[in-house]
Amino acid sequence: MLEHFSSRGVDIAFIDVAPQANDLGEPILLIHGFASNHRVNWVEPRWIETLAGAGRRVVAFDNRGHGQSEKLTLPADYRADLMTQDAANLLAHLRIGRADVMGYSMGARLASFLALYQPSLVRALILGGMGDRLVRDAGLPEAIAEAMEAPSLDTLADPTQRMFRAFADRTKSDRAALAACVRGSRRSLSPGDLAHIAQPALVAVGARDAVAGDPRVLAAMLPRGTALEIPGRDHNLTVGDRAFKAGALDFLARRE
Repeated sequence: MLEHFSSRGVDIAFIDVAPQANDLGEPILLIHGFASNHRVNWVEPRWIETLAGAGRRVVAFDNRGHGQSEKLTLPADYRADLMTQDAANLLAHLRIGRADVMGYSMGARLASFLALYQPSLVRALILGGMGDRLVRDAGLPEAIAEAMEAPSLDTLADPTQRMFRAFADRTKSDRAALAACVRGSRRSLSPGDLAHIAQPALVAVGARDAVAGDPRVLAAMLPRGTALEIPGRDHNLTVGDRAFKAGALDFLARRE
């Protein structure tokens, strides 16, 4: 059931799903990617079912500007620290002191910020759809914001712009909010920052992902990083892949 809470005045929608097997007492927080939402990233690809079925309490939310959460149109409202704090505030709202955190694409970037700046909240990290682009750039470029503002998909020739715009149209997203999100959320991590992320981390990227960057390079920068390449999958199709799910469950079972 969809619930809502106020994250410092911003309405955030979330779901909180109880374990469907023996409760391991190890909750997991899921952070979706740009132009997506908790349903597209986690419910429809059956991540909620998979994780709850493995005995985990599963919390997933719609980032501000996405899904059923509040739509803001000023770039300043999408600073990375504010978006990361939404995740921390949700854990506090649910009285969860520590959780595993899995993010995909933009969500992986936010998960990394959370692990770096509020490490006591994060037991382990799963970074999906994000390789060494995490340190090579600060997020999506201005061209993606412009794609959100274009009159239609047909007016766009660049394949990356077309990919993101088509996805935003498919998810029926608020494109003005997404454009503001692109412009306001840009924030990079340095190799030095990654050296301070001490939690176990799984970096999972599709072998045909032209967006994420190299998972092995990113995993090598993390003190306890492991790379997982998902065979034959691009940026969009990696999300629900069985190999990704199996690798994530194995990682969660083995991480200290």
